[in-house]
Amino acid sequence: MDITVVARNAEIHPNFRSYAEDKVAKVTQFYPRAQRVDIELTHERNPRQADTAERIELTVYGKGPIIRAEATSADRYAAVDIAAGKLFERLRRVRDRAKDHRRKYPVEASEAAEVVSVLPGEEPGGATDEPGEPRADVLRSAVDLKPGEAREEQLGDSPVIVRQKVHEAEPMSVDEALDQMELVGHPFFLFIDRETSQPCVVYHRHGWTYGVIRLNTRIES
Repeated sequence: MDITVVARNAEIHPNFRSYAEDKVAKVTQFYPRAQRVDIELTHERNPRQADTAERIELTVYGKGPIIRAEATSADRYAAVDIAAGKLFERLRRVRDRAKDHRRKYPVEASEAAEVVSVLPGEEPGGATDEPGEPRADVLRSAVDLKPGEAREEQLGDSPVIVRQKVHEAEPMSVDEALDQMELVGHPFFLFIDRETSQPCVVYHRHGWTYGVIRLNTRIES
């Protein structure tokens, strides 16, 4: 199983790399089909967010569902411990469901590792107010992005940063989408309904209730 460690706004010390790799090496005990684990460390530079300055995101890829877990802490080692605990619990769910129901989960190719196309020193907006050119306060089209690729842009002169990402999605049922939402630990999940071919979103409402939003893309003539 391959393990990759990347960082944003931070440097990776060899001791931390070794600690994180040893921690996630236990993944195969719960998920023998795991092929790769991505460890992403993000450091928040804002001193007001010191208590959650270190964010760890763990993503497992294999011959089955993609499982993700993340955690924040003032200490990056503690964040690894918390995220790993969440990840192992989700991996146990996958293992138990496979034993009890022998269910098959689609692989989300859309969750491939992100590639941010804004280079160091490059203006993130990349737009101008010249005639025939996009305005600086308008986001560029995502038509040139490849599946799994992402772009971060600043919206005009504001502090707002917008990330656009292209996903590949295999059609699935609503219950499969709910399972995928749980496994990646998100409050919503975007998918294509297998029966209707509609773009849909499942999301948490309150308690044990969920919602489904469907988009009708048919254009009436």
